[in-house]
Amino acid sequence: MYSHILVPTEGTRLSAKAVKAAIKLASALGARLTAVHVIAPYVPPIYTEGLAYVPIDLDPKQYKRVTEKNAKALIEKTEQLARAGGVMCSGMFLTHPQPWEGILKAARIKRCDAIVMASHGRSGLKALLLGSETSKVLTHSKLPVLVVR
Repeated sequence: MYSHILVPTEGTRLSAKAVKAAIKLASALGARLTAVHVIAPYVPPIYTEGLAYVPIDLDPKQYKRVTEKNAKALIEKTEQLARAGGVMCSGMFLTHPQPWEGILKAARIKRCDAIVMASHGRSGLKALLLGSETSKVLTHSKLPVLVVR
């Protein structure tokens, strides 16, 4: 049925639940996993008269080092869980301004045939303002997507 499943991971409790579901599914199907973490690009501080917007306290090199270290740790944890479940898993991270596009790009690069991901289930104003990466993946993906809640 499916032989290569992509599972995005971001380090949240809900994301961990999706990872566990992906491992169970891959184990049942004899499939392999690819874990992906999408890093937001560096945003330099913006200064205007009387107002300073400083999103992070790091320069671009520090930001890259910190975010990649975090991504590697998330991927490594997923790989360990998969191995413990008897599933082959490799990981990758990439930088992309839109997480949903990064997820779909990873699925194309790794030639996955399904995606398992979490949904935070935002509704109302939060959904309107924040959007839903899962909803965007569902809308734009040509692959089957299993949503874990």
